[in-house]
Amino acid sequence: MIKRGLDILVSAFGLTVSLPLWTAIGIAIVLDDGWPILYSQRRVGRGGRIFHAYKFRSMARDAEKHSGPVLAEENDPRITRVGRLLRKTALDELPQLINIFRGDMSWVGPRPERPEFVRQFLKEIPGYGLRHRVRPGLTGLAQVYGRYHTAPADKLRYDLHYLNNANLWLDFRLFVTSWLITFKARWDSAQRKR
Repeated sequence: MIKRGLDILVSAFGLTVSLPLWTAIGIAIVLDDGWPILYSQRRVGRGGRIFHAYKFRSMARDAEKHSGPVLAEENDPRITRVGRLLRKTALDELPQLINIFRGDMSWVGPRPERPEFVRQFLKEIPGYGLRHRVRPGLTGLAQVYGRYHTAPADKLRYDLHYLNNANLWLDFRLFVTSWLITFKARWDSAQRKR
């Protein structure tokens, strides 16, 4: 209950103070690659529930039209010029404050994955479904301490470590560390959130 209350308060504050930034990011996206500014993507949340995660668009329009769902790669050619900056600073994730406020996500927890990949990982990685016991997060151990090409099975180890040791102090440390990475614009050298 305390964690959920903090999620609501901090996300509401973040949404309020970041509104001017939303305008600037929106203008930059339109000037660089046109509309749309935002997009939503189906993700798997707590208990396997599907929800729509919101992001600023960082890839070219219809990036997966011909390929279908594909994991983003380092130096992915589908990423726009503005998108590279958004990803480096994690500002592409800013609209997920709406998801946190609504209760789809928390500030800290395992990153929500796309249903197509969840189905694959459930078959290939023993215990993968355990990560759906908690509300997914904007950031987590795998994002802060993993790397871009960390294998899904290794990311799961981070997620399970979080599940077994979750507490408000750990959440606070991961929250602060994530903001420091954001302010230094170093998410491209840390684990990129998908």
